[in-house]
Amino acid sequence: MFKDTLETVALFGGSFDPPHFGHQSVVKVALELLNIDKLIVVPAYLNPFKTSSLATPTQRLRWTKEVFKAFPKVMVDDYEIGQGKATPTVQTLAHFQKEYEVKYLIIGADNLASIEKWHQFEWLNKQVTWVVATRAGYKADTSVLAHVILLEVNQDVSSTQIRTAEEIENIDDLIKDEVLELLRTKG
Repeated sequence: MFKDTLETVALFGGSFDPPHFGHQSVVKVALELLNIDKLIVVPAYLNPFKTSSLATPTQRLRWTKEVFKAFPKVMVDDYEIGQGKATPTVQTLAHFQKEYEVKYLIIGADNLASIEKWHQFEWLNKQVTWVVATRAGYKADTSVLAHVILLEVNQDVSSTQIRTAEEIENIDDLIKDEVLELLRTKG
C-alpha cells in the first residue's frame, strides 16, 4: 500500500565508537529544532575515512540502540552495518530516499574539514539541508554547503577522547555503563 505522503526524516550517521551523551545532545537539539517525523541514526560498518574501529559493528549497533532507546521519534537502523563494508553517505541517503523524504543530514562540525572529499559531495549537497552540530574547538565553516542549519550543541567530548581516555574527569556521565565497562576492559 502506497502512502500519500512520505514521512519527513533526518539522518544522523557516524561510527558511534562509542556512542555517548554528546550524540544524545545532538539528537535532542535536532528533535527540538527540526520539523521531522523521525530521526534515523545510522551507525557505520566502517567510516570510509578510517581503517578500523575499537568495537565491532554489532557492538556499536547495540550500544547505539541503548543510547537512543528513550527517544520515541528516533530509530537506530543497521543499513550500513548490513552492507558489511564502508558505505558512502550518498548510498545511504539513496537507500532511505526510497521510503522517506530525507530532508536533513546531521553531521558534526568536525566533519566540515573533509566534507568536500565525501563521495559524490556535489550531489549530496543538492539533495539535503545539512544540519551541522557545533562542537567546542571546531570552527563551523559551512561556506561550501548549499543549505545549512547550525545546531548549537558545543559538547566538549568526542568518541576519540573517550577511547583514548584523554583527561575526562566525568567519563561516567558521558557514556552508558555497558559501554564504559568494555572500554575499561580494552585498556
